[in-house]
Amino acid sequence: MLKQTQQQKLLQKLSPQQIQLMKLLQVPTVNLEERIKEELEENPALEYGEEAHEDEFKEQDEFESDDDEFEPDGSESDYDNIDISEYVNDGDDEVADYKLRDDNYPDPDESNKTIPVRVETSFHEHLLSQLGMLELDDRQNAIAEQIIGSIDDDGYLRREVSAIVDDLSFSQNVSTDEEEIRELIKKIQEFDPPGVCCSDLKECLLLQLKRKPQDDPGVRTAYLILENYFDEFTKKHYEKIQKALSLSDEALKESINQIIRLNPKPGGNYATLNKAESYVLPDFFILNNSGKLELTLNSRNAPDLRISGGYREMLKEYDRGDKKDKRQKEAVLFIKQKIDAAKWFIDAIKQRQHTLLSTMESIMDYQREFFLTGDETTMKPMILKDIADRTGLDISTVSRVANSKYVQTEFGTFKLKFFFSESLSTDSGEEVSTREVKKILSDLIEAENKRKPLSDEHLTKMLQDKGYNIARRTVAKYREQLNIPVARLRKEL
Repeated sequence: MLKQTQQQKLLQKLSPQQIQLMKLLQVPTVNLEERIKEELEENPALEYGEEAHEDEFKEQDEFESDDDEFEPDGSESDYDNIDISEYVNDGDDEVADYKLRDDNYPDPDESNKTIPVRVETSFHEHLLSQLGMLELDDRQNAIAEQIIGSIDDDGYLRREVSAIVDDLSFSQNVSTDEEEIRELIKKIQEFDPPGVCCSDLKECLLLQLKRKPQDDPGVRTAYLILENYFDEFTKKHYEKIQKALSLSDEALKESINQIIRLNPKPGGNYATLNKAESYVLPDFFILNNSGKLELTLNSRNAPDLRISGGYREMLKEYDRGDKKDKRQKEAVLFIKQKIDAAKWFIDAIKQRQHTLLSTMESIMDYQREFFLTGDETTMKPMILKDIADRTGLDISTVSRVANSKYVQTEFGTFKLKFFFSESLSTDSGEEVSTREVKKILSDLIEAENKRKPLSDEHLTKMLQDKGYNIARRTVAKYREQLNIPVARLRKEL
């Protein structure tokens, strides 16, 4: 049986302004200018201050008045409720003007410096430039370009030859066979860097050894090791190799040195262009001024934004007019909507700056010893909740601030997430940061005898002797997080 009922519910919903603020908090400084540029393009009522950009966005001051231009989203009552004086204030302290500069920012001159743009030749462009050295017709050149395009960023051709044949046939209408492809692959393998266009690591290293002087005994022995005992070499079973080839300790060491000097990723020396992660622009700066920590926010976080004067003038004109026809009302509603959106965005930028500073100040106070000394062992256990409690912010807000943000100190530039870590108890019951344990673990491994590297069991005992209650499996987990291999793979001759 169907029936209608009424009921009341209490719901929590995020306003558009709150959603906008959350999105802005996640944007790192290096991308903030792009985000502001998008907003400027979408909202002509928002503009840069005249001092900063005199010529930019001039065209936005002009307001087209075609009938199709206006998209009113309000009603007759919306128009009647508008207080025009809120938008056309002539005073010097009008709310629309926006200029943020205070002691929390570095020298304003620094903000005028643009981010350096790296100009370089990519890995694939480097290979394509060498095609001209081969005597190829147009058809063969198209095939060679397809092969180079199939090489990954590490320099390997991991695609099956048959797949390349199919690609050429379907996408470029070029008929070829696997034999012709393999012949061209051999020619491309002669390009620089050595070892390029190989299918696996073994072939890559062998190809590099072929370029070395073959009259060198160490090179010849290294070639035999890779050709016949590649698995034993990768697992560092040097005793088996030495016994099989009847090598002396010196001869084995020389051969291994020849191999480890080879490049396992020929394409790795050529960075891919336009990778955002290739550039780190600090969001914060911390300076140790005679024992007093001084925090500043990157001045790029304080753009000079304001409400367009042209839009305010238009509202004045409409307010002076006597005729209140439908078209004029639609225009006023449209202008009001754009000015409100600009105010919301400016307020969101202000709130973003306040949230960033308050969060970073709490992190700086919490990890004060580290910022004074740069010693990781002085870092305290710190989780998102610790900072949320200090700032009065929600944990999710702190997480957004810590995401993709960097702070520059005299000891280097660190990601904010670097300062967050879980705790581990000592014999005395003291809570210490897992970052401290990892640092000590890293130092122990760095100082070990590489001929007899320390096992996880031995490392566990050494840490326990220092007073840390830690299990072997935890040591193994921390070692893997530090990208340190097991003891057998750390062994050196």
